[in-house]
Amino acid sequence: MINLLETINQLSLVLLLLCTFFYYWHLKKNKKQRKLTTFEFLDVFTIKLAIFVGAGSYVLLFLDRNYG
Repeated sequence: MINLLETINQLSLVLLLLCTFFYYWHLKKNKKQRKLTTFEFLDVFTIKLAIFVGAGSYVLLFLDRNYG
């Protein structure tokens, strides 16, 4: 049962990551056409920060599992 829940959690994270990339791509496309609103600009900043923090935490967890 725990393995099933972990698998569902990992799939949801992958789906969330894909949606984030598509939304980021959409905002970059809009930026070329017009100036972004303040909310859209904050979204771009938040997405970049979230990807960086998520990737960093994943690497730290990976290293902890293999060398800890």
